[in-house]
Amino acid sequence: MSDYVLGRPEPPQTRLGVRFGVFGLIVVLVVGALTTRLFYIQAVQGSYYSDLADQNLHQTLPIKSARGIIYDRAGRELAINIPSYVVYIRPADMPFSQRDAVGDRLATLLGLDQAEIIAAVDRYASQRFELVRIASDVSSDAARIIVEESRNLPGVEIGIEDRREYEYGPLMSHVLGYVAPISADQLAQLSDSGYLHDDQIGQTGVEARFEDVLRGTYGQEQVERDASGRIARIVQIIQQPEAGDSLELTIDAEIQREATDALQWATDIVHLQHGVIIVANPQTGEILGMVSLPTYDDNLFARGITTAEYQALIDNPNHPLVNYAISEQYPPGSTYKLVTASGGLMDGVITPTSQLETAAYLEIGPYRYYDWNRRGFGPLDVTQAYAKSSDTFFYQVAGMLGVDRLAYWADQWGFGKRTGIDLPAEARGIIPTNAWKQSVFGQDVFPGEVYHAGIGQGYDAATPLQLLNAYSALANGGTLYKPQIVRRVLAPDGTVVRDFQPEVLSTVGVDPDVLLTMRLAAREVVTSRHSGNLVDLPLVVAGKTGTAEFGVRDGQGRLPFHSWFVAFVPNFTADQPGDPAATDSQLAIVAFAYDAVVKANAATEMVKYFLQDHYDLGVDLTRPDLMQGGNLWGGN
Repeated sequence: MSDYVLGRPEPPQTRLGVRFGVFGLIVVLVVGALTTRLFYIQAVQGSYYSDLADQNLHQTLPIKSARGIIYDRAGRELAINIPSYVVYIRPADMPFSQRDAVGDRLATLLGLDQAEIIAAVDRYASQRFELVRIASDVSSDAARIIVEESRNLPGVEIGIEDRREYEYGPLMSHVLGYVAPISADQLAQLSDSGYLHDDQIGQTGVEARFEDVLRGTYGQEQVERDASGRIARIVQIIQQPEAGDSLELTIDAEIQREATDALQWATDIVHLQHGVIIVANPQTGEILGMVSLPTYDDNLFARGITTAEYQALIDNPNHPLVNYAISEQYPPGSTYKLVTASGGLMDGVITPTSQLETAAYLEIGPYRYYDWNRRGFGPLDVTQAYAKSSDTFFYQVAGMLGVDRLAYWADQWGFGKRTGIDLPAEARGIIPTNAWKQSVFGQDVFPGEVYHAGIGQGYDAATPLQLLNAYSALANGGTLYKPQIVRRVLAPDGTVVRDFQPEVLSTVGVDPDVLLTMRLAAREVVTSRHSGNLVDLPLVVAGKTGTAEFGVRDGQGRLPFHSWFVAFVPNFTADQPGDPAATDSQLAIVAFAYDAVVKANAATEMVKYFLQDHYDLGVDLTRPDLMQGGNLWGGN
């Protein structure tokens, strides 16, 4: 007879039995499901997972290629590859509990910040078995100590790889640029092209512009990994890497040194914030030297620049990372009178013999526009006005032309547009027109602004390279060449892959007789001694001085100014010094001195210093005494 009574609780034994029964049923169902799934995986998808396992065991990895060499035009090595030690960390092999200790020890050995080391590891936390670069160009002593202390530095490995070495350091930095680790943004754009997270890539200069030529083609190898993910052995080489092609530049390292010496000489005297010298062959557009000061050492980046070193470059108020030869634009001052004079002659508003009265100033309403000497020069023709650099003469010519015709002739000489030089970050320049001012300021150009445009002031802005290119065209008879930095591409075996021929941008739309008038006027600048004692050099030099005011007036109402000198040297020998009317010049040069408020034209002295050195003239006519502080109202 049952003890169960309606309304009373079920005995504990009964409830326990039910629970065991339900649990047993669940176990049977789960085991059955797992068995079915295992059977399905093994029988149906076995080959799929077998392939995955094989892929984990065997993996295809890239083999990096050697970067191409960079030479100057004489075959001197400018950028090469040298073997160096690299420190890596494999995150999977570094226990979390030892991260700080390992980071501290590496920081001491490598001169790095411990936080930077840990941050580098954390950036690749999702790739635990991949090697993370911690430091490049590690000394042999540090590498040896790391190997000796490997038991206390779990996850740390030493590798050997090629490192870029720039043989001339700061002398060539703005031309060559540098290679440095690829950034996250660059990797996102280039990963499909085979770039890796620890790749080095050209960041500026020739290294950046010709990255695809210099990089080469990576190879492939198949490796076998063990259960922990480490490479156990190389199974086979699938594809050998192909070294990058090399470059031969138009730059001559010796001319680069001469230009640097000249600019540094002036910088030391005048304490320039920055300055530029560019040397070119007017017959081809080849750049023989390009110097921008201050500069920097591109080896800092190639060897692995520290945060402190990079911050020091960024914080430098003179911005040494900027190539002022092409990336900044300035009012060209009186050098721009080439445009105004040739435009006036071509449009017939003046002739070579017509004279204009040059007073101390011109007036428009209540405004006075002074000549640079505050006195004027009396009646002058265009050659005399160019030689004396009379502002009031060129105010009048600009006013007769109008701003839009002035801009037309500026365009003929290559101003207001990039030259297309094979370097990155070239500025465009500014040439004002009525349409330009309407788009920027909503109004036409005022008459007084036309005056300023005629003497390279106001809104006018040009790069030193644009100015050199215009005067190179004057020197060669009217051809604007595309400035050229790279001369040839060479295969690893030295054979020529590509030979860059001179490229004509355009022919200046100025008649030969007008070009001749301006070449002779440029010579008159020198023979009239407006450029000081430059005429006493034992060679023919023709060119144009210029100053360009800017900034805030001093207590006497005067503005500080930059100084320019752009020149060309007609071909000459010891017996025949050259003919300024000829178009055979093999050398043109521009010098620019930022904020050079001195008694004379600092840029002219820089060019003089260069010419004496380059042509080995055996004289020293430089005038350091004229490089002392002074202000001649922006004398041109």
